[in-house]
Amino acid sequence: MAEDKKLTVLQVLPALESGGVERGTLEVARALVERGHRALVMSAGGRLVAPLAASGAEHYTWPIGRKSLTTLLLVRRLRRFLKEQKIDIIHARSRVPAWIAYLAWRGMDPATRPRFVTTVHGMYGVNRYSRIMTRGEAVIAVSDTVREYILQNYPDTPPGRIRVIHRGVDGSAYPHGWKPEQAWQDAFFAQFPNAAGKLIVTLPGRITRLKGHEAFIELIAVLKQQGLPVHGLIVGGASSSKRRYLNELHARVDEAGLGSDITFTGQRDDLKNILAVSRLVLSLSSQPESFGRTTLEALRLGVPTAGYNHGGVGEILRTVYPAGLLPRGPVDETSVRLADLLRDPQPVPDGDFFPLGAMLLRTLDVYEELASAPRGDERQNTTNRREG
Repeated sequence: MAEDKKLTVLQVLPALESGGVERGTLEVARALVERGHRALVMSAGGRLVAPLAASGAEHYTWPIGRKSLTTLLLVRRLRRFLKEQKIDIIHARSRVPAWIAYLAWRGMDPATRPRFVTTVHGMYGVNRYSRIMTRGEAVIAVSDTVREYILQNYPDTPPGRIRVIHRGVDGSAYPHGWKPEQAWQDAFFAQFPNAAGKLIVTLPGRITRLKGHEAFIELIAVLKQQGLPVHGLIVGGASSSKRRYLNELHARVDEAGLGSDITFTGQRDDLKNILAVSRLVLSLSSQPESFGRTTLEALRLGVPTAGYNHGGVGEILRTVYPAGLLPRGPVDETSVRLADLLRDPQPVPDGDFFPLGAMLLRTLDVYEELASAPRGDERQNTTNRREG
């Protein structure tokens, strides 16, 4: 592509409230603007719209992620939007927005329509609904784990169309050994006094049954029985549909007599600070994670981090901190490994592992490659044959 060619890129996702997908969307939008491109994001909105706009990107508030048949009414409207805004690349990051984007895109002239990109952010249930995430002219997989998931479950996806682009962390934002200022620490421990002076063991992540909260409670109980002065932090919010499960977790903590040993912080905007004051950060998801960005953030800060040896978290730990790999087994066996890490933590190496800059550069390379690719190339023909 000619160097002076400026792209107009539209990313679509359900909302901009919080989460790794949302943060990645902002990072890509910011990188596009910094390189002189035009960055658009379409979602139902949320608290991350303000920083998105501050970066120079544009936000369009559409209910494009709403799980309702009425959302299909957006297809024609989106098709007009793509034409009017002269979109070069449409990048779908979630399934409902991907379907709306795909249906709008498919009804456009193949010679002039935008190029269609999808990112497979997770190991979704294998079905026709999820298959849409493999229909991009380029399909970004956020880890080798996700690439294998695509090839195993959607074998008609051409392997050459899949681009593995590991998600990344900005080393300048997560410097090795960094600690939050004393004023923040004083305020945090004033709010959560039971954690003060303890070995803090943190489980970050939204409240859902897949994240391993029950195992975490059991582990804290066993570590306490071993005489370790630990305090468990469960850091993450619960959606309205998960309130009952959150209440179950509170009850389980109370039944175990751990009311002063485990704190539920709720959703926090200062997770980086909490990770930095932790003695140990855990990832206990019962199902493989697609990547594990929080695991990487903790490691980049130099905080010992442990997780099950599967999925993207396993990929990260094998690369950065093998000492933190945990077998999927009985709680007693896992607790022995964690007790060793708490009593005699092995240092986390300082290195530029999975850098954000590489992720952004490779993502923009995908956009530019597609934008400059001849129409009717093999990727396009494959898509048309399969969908025709």
